[in-house]
Parts: sequence; structure tokens; C-alpha cells
Amino acid sequence: MAIRDRSARTPRRGRAGGAAAASVRPPVTGTATGSWLVRGKDGRLTAYAPCEGGLLRWTEHRPGGPDWSEPAFFPVDGLTHLTVAQGADTYVHLLGRRERQADGAVQVDVVHAVQYQTGRPLTEWRSLGNPHRTPERAAQFGPPAAAVAPSGDVHVFARNAGGGLMMRREGRGGRWEPWADLRGAGLRDGVAATAAAGRVEVFAPAGGVTLTWGQQEPGAVPRRFPDVRPGALPGSAAALETAPGRLTWFWTDPAGAGLVCLRPGSWAVPLSGTPSDGANVLLRQTLDGYDCTVIAHRGRTGTVLVGVCGTEAEASGLWWGDTGRACVGDPALAHDARGRAVLAALGSGGELWVARQGDGPGLSFTDWLRMSP
Repeated sequence: MAIRDRSARTPRRGRAGGAAAASVRPPVTGTATGSWLVRGKDGRLTAYAPCEGGLLRWTEHRPGGPDWSEPAFFPVDGLTHLTVAQGADTYVHLLGRRERQADGAVQVDVVHAVQYQTGRPLTEWRSLGNPHRTPERAAQFGPPAAAVAPSGDVHVFARNAGGGLMMRREGRGGRWEPWADLRGAGLRDGVAATAAAGRVEVFAPAGGVTLTWGQQEPGAVPRRFPDVRPGALPGSAAALETAPGRLTWFWTDPAGAGLVCLRPGSWAVPLSGTPSDGANVLLRQTLDGYDCTVIAHRGRTGTVLVGVCGTEAEASGLWWGDTGRACVGDPALAHDARGRAVLAALGSGGELWVARQGDGPGLSFTDWLRMSP
């Protein structure tokens, strides 16, 4: 795997509706959880990042790039966490945890907005509330995770004040059902959810063990599945459909041993890798005629690391490469309109960096391009 880095290259930037001028752009506060780099129905990629007072959005000018818009700013007062989830219909759902001061107390709720088309405005932010009635317990409500079922229904999960798992989902006709208590105990922040294999599944760290939930059939309320050991480092878990209807979960061993993966009906398999305390991001890609899994994370030295293995052949070995690109928060992976793997990262100044899969054998990336000043 070869990755070239010529940091001086900057593509042309156009004007985006609602974009703040680069000189006054609010500072980025980290990376969103979930798939913060997504491809729309028209083939263009979009990247999202939380910032002071709201979120920023970068959009490709044309499918396959290389030019992107300047970041558009969308205000959301009090946003502390941002989660991005995309459905099979390509709609992008933005979920946030919001804190606001009112009557001398902190009010915490979950908010939701949708982007239906690439580059278009978001819907109005709607509050999904908080299952706790007292401000003291409401303030302990965790950040949301989200999964969009094949039907388009959005499922939102979060840790409650007692360490259990709460769910609120969008039902028929767009009406949201009340918060439901899925039980559990000892949960930490960093809950992960997916519907990549057609059914909603949840992976929730709880100390030395990971609690899991899943739908027994589409549309059902997720039920407890067997616990998983070793536990996951909070925020590190991600899932990939590695065969029709079958998920493989990857996460970071909190003991520092590297990555772990698990498929239904098998034992957890320890893997290599030197992830830091962030998320692992996944992509399935054909390389030299072989079905492969691509894994990216921020390494312990602060740069983006990329690993490749045969899909469902992780035990045979992972091949790692260091891109040399320092990043803030977690990187992101997506396919562009030409089917190339695209790697994205945020720099220390909040700038977006993008590298695309090259034309050579194996997995090689072109120069990193800086998308904003």
C-alpha cells in the first residue's frame, strides 16, 4: 500500500449556499460518529463535522471530484455530539445531543434533521426529547447512535442515566414512537448501531464486556443478544456486511492488544493494528480481483493508518500502512462515483483532507488534497 502526501495541493473551491466565509468559519470541535463521509444519489460525496455553534458540510462539485465546496455552516445551539447515519434511500440523518441553559439548569435533549439531496438545505431540527423527567438525570443522558432500517425508519439509541439502553424510532407515516427502555446495565458512551445487513443491531460497551441487541426480524423491537468478550473500547466498534445478511463487528481491545473481530456463530478473533482511542472505519473493496476489507483508524502517533485483509479472512493477516497524515478525531471511508475508495480526515485547523484510491495494483492512494483553508 503506497500513499503519497503533497500537502500543498489545494483544489479549486466554489461557493456553497449558506457557507460561512473561511476567515470566520467556526472552529471544528472533533469528528461526527457514524459515517461522516457519505455518497448521495447523484454520486457526489459529502463530509460533515461538528463545530462551535453547529456543524459544517463540504460537498463535491461533481461526482468523482476533485473540487469541493467551501464548508457550509448550519447553526445548532448547544450541540455536544453529532452522529451521521444514511439509509438505503441515501437520505442523510443527522442526530445530535444538545445542552441548553434554562431557568438555571442544563436541559439536554436529542435533535434530528435530514438532508434529502446532496448539497441541498437540511430540514428544520426537531427535538426527540429525553426519556428522563428530572434535569439531574436528563443531564446524564448519553450521546445518540443511529441506524436506518431498509424501510427507511430511523432508530436512535443512547445510554440512559442508569446505564441502560434507550431507543426511540420513527414509525409509520413519519411518526416517532415514545422512548423505549431496552434494559441493560453498566453501559458507557460509545454505543454503535447498524442496519448494514438488513436488521438493526446494537453494540454497547459496558466495562469488560459488550452488550448486544438485535432484531429477530425486520421491524421488531431489538432484543438482547449474548454478551461479547473481550469488551470494546468505547466508541471503537463498527460493523460491515461481509456476506449477504451477515455482519462482522470490529472493535479495539481496551487492553491495548489491537483489533478484534466477530461474526455470528464464531469466537472473537484478535487482530493486529495500533489504534488510538477512536473509532475504526470500514469499507469493502475489490482489490486485484479479491474481495477485501479496508480498515482505517487514527493510530497511537496521531496519523491515519489503513489496513487491508481478505473479507472474512481476517485471521490470515492484516497489511497496514501509515498515510503520514495527522488527523483530529476519526478518519472516514466511502466509495466515490467511480467506485474508488476515498479516505477523509480533518486537520488540526479544521480543514478537510481527501485522498482517493489510485490506479495501481493493491490499495494505493493519490496525493492528499486540502479542501479548505
